[in-house]
Amino acid sequence: MKLPVQFFSRLREVVGQPAIEVELPAGATVADLLAQLYRQIPALKTWDGSLLIGAGVEFVRRDYVLQPGDDIALMPPVQGG
Repeated sequence: MKLPVQFFSRLREVVGQPAIEVELPAGATVADLLAQLYRQIPALKTWDGSLLIGAGVEFVRRDYVLQPGDDIALMPPVQGG
């Protein structure tokens, strides 16, 4: 399945574009997606410990099984005051 992955804030700078499309097998998890992204974009791995991952309008964990039609968003930690 092909899924759109959007990058927000500083991650756009790391990736060099706001979004890409990723091909994954059925039954893939967010962890599988991240592993593939880290192979394609090694600099992204430095953010691994603090990434927020959204599927649709929900934040999801790394064991979330991706579904066809999911819109994936990767965000750095949110800061504010």
